[in-house]
Amino acid sequence: MTQQLVQLAAEEEQNPLIPPGPELVIGLITFAIVFFFLAKKLLPNINNVLEQRREAIEGGIEKAEAAQVEAQSVLEQYKAQLAEARHEAARLRQEAQEQGAALITEMRAEGQRQREEIVAAGHAQIEADRKAAAQALRQDVGHLATELAGKLVGESLEDHARQSRVIDRFLEDLEEKAEAAR
Repeated sequence: MTQQLVQLAAEEEQNPLIPPGPELVIGLITFAIVFFFLAKKLLPNINNVLEQRREAIEGGIEKAEAAQVEAQSVLEQYKAQLAEARHEAARLRQEAQEQGAALITEMRAEGQRQREEIVAAGHAQIEADRKAAAQALRQDVGHLATELAGKLVGESLEDHARQSRVIDRFLEDLEEKAEAAR
């Protein structure tokens, strides 16, 4: 009996990798239906979605490259404008320094001119004051000399013409002595 059981078990055991015939036919038909459905309906949709994604990515890359080129162009323009602005600022600074130096020179010349005018006016005023003082001194000295001479001579020298002559002679003698002493 054991031998019969072993024989029965050996006959019933088939290869597990090979399915029974009807299952194999049903599996192949089902696979063909699923394959047909995937190939006709699902695969074109998947390919369309993948193509759209590829185009979007390529378009994004192209847009990014265009934006990068534009950004580089804007950067170059900015650098050029910045360099131009720096050059203009340096030119304006130089111009301002030159104008400042010219203004300082002009103001110094004006100050020198005013100083010379003030000094000349001062000398003229001093000369006028000296002449006025000399004239007043002449009159005072003349008057004193006339009184003194009148007392020494014993006669009055009140006559104006005589008095002027005496005063002029006396002052001329004093001036000659002063010049000789120098």
